Amino acid sequence: MTAVPDLTARLSEVSEVTEAHLARVDRDAAFPVEALDALRRTGLLGLLVPADEGGLGGSPRDLVAAAQVLGRTDMSVSMIFAMHCQQTAALTRYADDRLRKDLLPRVAAGEVYLASVTTETGTGGHLLSADAKLDRDDDVLTLDRFAPIVTGGAHADGFLVTMGAPGDTTAHEVSLVYADRAQLTIEGSGDWQPMGMRASHSVPLHLTGSVPGHHVIGGHGRFHDIALQVFGPLAHLGWSAAWLGTAAGALSRVLRLLRSPAGRGRFDLSSELLLSRLARARRRLDAVHALLHRALADVESGGDLSRPPRQLLLNSLKVTASEECLAAVDDLVEAVGLRHGYLKDSPTRLELALRDLRSASLNYHNDRLNLADGRLALRDLGVTFA
Repeated sequence: MTAVPDLTARLSEVSEVTEAHLARVDRDAAFPVEALDALRRTGLLGLLVPADEGGLGGSPRDLVAAAQVLGRTDMSVSMIFAMHCQQTAALTRYADDRLRKDLLPRVAAGEVYLASVTTETGTGGHLLSADAKLDRDDDVLTLDRFAPIVTGGAHADGFLVTMGAPGDTTAHEVSLVYADRAQLTIEGSGDWQPMGMRASHSVPLHLTGSVPGHHVIGGHGRFHDIALQVFGPLAHLGWSAAWLGTAAGALSRVLRLLRSPAGRGRFDLSSELLLSRLARARRRLDAVHALLHRALADVESGGDLSRPPRQLLLNSLKVTASEECLAAVDDLVEAVGLRHGYLKDSPTRLELALRDLRSASLNYHNDRLNLADGRLALRDLGVTFA
């Protein structure tokens, strides 16, 4: 049971707003401003902010539940929300007391939507290295940072930015810094015309500006710890929940179509081929659901998440969810055929789900995680499990 008051009602309000604007934001590749306003209004931007700092006091379990619900309507909105919560959790656990007291009540009040700036031209999406360096003069930190992908960055009120630590000697001494929008000069470049995830509006941004020294999160060069203990785990939980919600929503719409009077007239519900494809799609989603909740339980148990068995479990969740949710929707396309599986105007919205879910394996690329898992497997000689 969640301790968050009226979580279902809050999510229902956001989902209704999202549904009303879904076709337009996908068609125009427009950021879902109305859905963000609903997230602000309902207090959901403060889901993971502690109650004593004005937030809802939610947990990773609440994040997983919320991302699944939002994903059933629009994967872009769910991913935007999940990534914001990931940033909030990093601040809650690692931020300086002065920054916490200033920033977290504003997040809880819906005043600050957080964007993540971790991609870089030279390093791609590799979290644990940075080419751009922080410049430090007394207690002032100066940023000059270009990022090729910043989800929702054009609409963000604050940014968590990875930078090379001042005076670092390697690209792996990475600091995480918070910057308010008002502290930055922000220049956008390029357009956003992707296949799917069109409403995420993940445009390139160039950020320059200065922030106080206490805006470094967790200490200089310490982002590695934040990534292993918060960023990575909550990303894999939140993303996988969003993908599962998207695929589950697609299956639900297909089943409603099949059971409707029009569907019964069009489809042979005793067809062995149809039934087998439905069974396979459902089985894929049940497997992802089981793995998601196994990984969630491991994160909730506390302790060091950097141990190989725990890293392997979390990485396995991301890879499996990204592949199986897409495969499940592809099964559904085959099951219902061209009219309701491939055309944009079908009430099943399989075409949208397929386009959106195709991005999942690319979002911190599965190839990168498979390489990491191979190295981790070599360290776990006993083949132990989390």
